[in-house]
Amino acid sequence: MKQTLSVVISAFNEGKKLERTLASVLWADEIVVVDNESTDDTVQIAAKYTKKVYSHPNDLMLNKNKNFGFGKATTAWILNLDADEVVTPQLREEIERVIKKNDPQFDGFWITRKNIIFGKWIRHGFWWPDKQLRLFRKNKGKFPCRYIHEYITVDGGAEQLKEPYVHYNYETVSQYIAKLDRCTTSEAHEYTKSGYTFSWYDAIRFPSSDFLKVYFAQGAYKDGLHGLILSILQAFYSFVIFVKLWEMRDFPDISITNVQMNKEYDHANKEFAYWYLSTRLNEEKNPLMRLLLKARRRLL
Repeated sequence: MKQTLSVVISAFNEGKKLERTLASVLWADEIVVVDNESTDDTVQIAAKYTKKVYSHPNDLMLNKNKNFGFGKATTAWILNLDADEVVTPQLREEIERVIKKNDPQFDGFWITRKNIIFGKWIRHGFWWPDKQLRLFRKNKGKFPCRYIHEYITVDGGAEQLKEPYVHYNYETVSQYIAKLDRCTTSEAHEYTKSGYTFSWYDAIRFPSSDFLKVYFAQGAYKDGLHGLILSILQAFYSFVIFVKLWEMRDFPDISITNVQMNKEYDHANKEFAYWYLSTRLNEEKNPLMRLLLKARRRLL
């Protein structure tokens, strides 16, 4: 059987970006585009590159639309892309090589995503290496459709490719905020389904925990101002999830004492100090300064 490839793209109002993505995959045997009820020229642009353009309701669970597209593909392999992602010539060569090899022990392949955010390749935080399972055998992979940020699951084994693809992620702050609204709604629903117990202090813990994790633990500080801004935006993202959980409970009126707030403030302050000192410790070369930093951290 010939090892053919379909590229499946799900798009909503991506007329400004879609053509760049489609032009990068003209080498594929088939291109399938699922339009999620766009109101711009997404359909017209897609039609310039493929006859396989389908309409599907713009479901909050976007992965349903992607699975729908997988069902329309007719080739042996599927490469799933978003409308703001581009396949490089180097990745194309690697994809063609692995599907030609057709190793029976692998039903899917992970590909590293290179995120360009606000005009810069973000090399730290959860933005790199951002591994996504995007290449898989037809009828061997799909999205579970349980939550918005999930991976394709495959029936058999999966291997990692070496070459990345490029994700032209957020280009404006407005774009980030628009996507944030949709994604936080989905995640708030997931918290509710999982039996989350509502607590007022999560209004502080959700954002502070995410900021510390991304900025310090995952090293976003190494990306300069971009890293700082993205870490703060991630904290805001988590805060909005909490506020939507509050909204889902009809905004209950909860009293907060000064004692309770001071306790949360002290907790957050110690967490920040711990991660700040740990980061300095990891980068410090002077043995004496390392001892001083360790001593300060033990006193927290």
